[in-house]
Amino acid sequence: MEHLPVMYAEALQELAIKSDGIYIDCTFGRGGHSQGVLDLLDSNGRLLAFDRDSDAIKADRAQSMLLDNRFTLKQSCFSELENIVCSEGLVGRVDGILLDLGVSSPQLDTPERGFSFLRDGPLDMRMDSNAGVSAEHWLSNVDEKYLIKILFEYGEEKFARRIARAIVEQRVKAPITTTKQLADLIEDVVPLREKHKHPATRTFQAIRIEINKELDELSTVLDQAIRVLGPGGKLVVISFHSLEDRIVKRFIRNESGAKHNPGKLPIKEVDILKGVLKKAGKGFKASAQEISTNPRARSAVMRVAEKI
Repeated sequence: MEHLPVMYAEALQELAIKSDGIYIDCTFGRGGHSQGVLDLLDSNGRLLAFDRDSDAIKADRAQSMLLDNRFTLKQSCFSELENIVCSEGLVGRVDGILLDLGVSSPQLDTPERGFSFLRDGPLDMRMDSNAGVSAEHWLSNVDEKYLIKILFEYGEEKFARRIARAIVEQRVKAPITTTKQLADLIEDVVPLREKHKHPATRTFQAIRIEINKELDELSTVLDQAIRVLGPGGKLVVISFHSLEDRIVKRFIRNESGAKHNPGKLPIKEVDILKGVLKKAGKGFKASAQEISTNPRARSAVMRVAEKI
């Protein structure tokens, strides 16, 4: 299935592309948003993109776009943003940063990647297939109490204890090596069904987040984004579940308000630190028209801030 960039027009509008500006797409994916940015740049503009997934880097569209000397693409995780921007000599000069979080359609639709419980494949789930440990390896070694914690916190799974116990009991008999094995096990032990949601949805989400350290990476890149953006630079983040959105919302709120040193009383104006971001409205949702053609957009929330 083709990967449709979610909230494409809205993201480009909120980035407020300047034709000679410098932009960063932290989640290249299959290049939909990146191509949109490039199309709005003149010969003096520049786009830097990166992605953890080597398949995204090797894809035909990426290779074609690399022929454009305004475009640079690197394989990297979020936490390398500041190092990459520094190596390019662009710190404080960036006009906009885009993050389109979550898993892409090609990743979900490729059984070998192990992201989807709807397709039987090896239990991998790594964004970068050449780094870190697979979900299979992690599940075969993880402590039961820690597994419960991950399922409950990252998956918001109310049957976390029941699922964790079943996984631990099963791995004693034989390792869980495929997505179907894990999905079937969860389906057998979850007593209640959520409407329009497979019983394994929350568990797969939780394990994927843990394997890829997604929330840690998100918190890190948000902090770094402030430092690399120039004055007036835009930060646009599209998230797909409440855990991500909560981090983004809290970050923008915290960095938008005035702060003071609580150790200094009475408070003087000189001691008040002004916020470094300006929030641009509340979270944006995808239109009904987009959701009808791209159901993945249903859960998307886009938040925008501007560096002061």
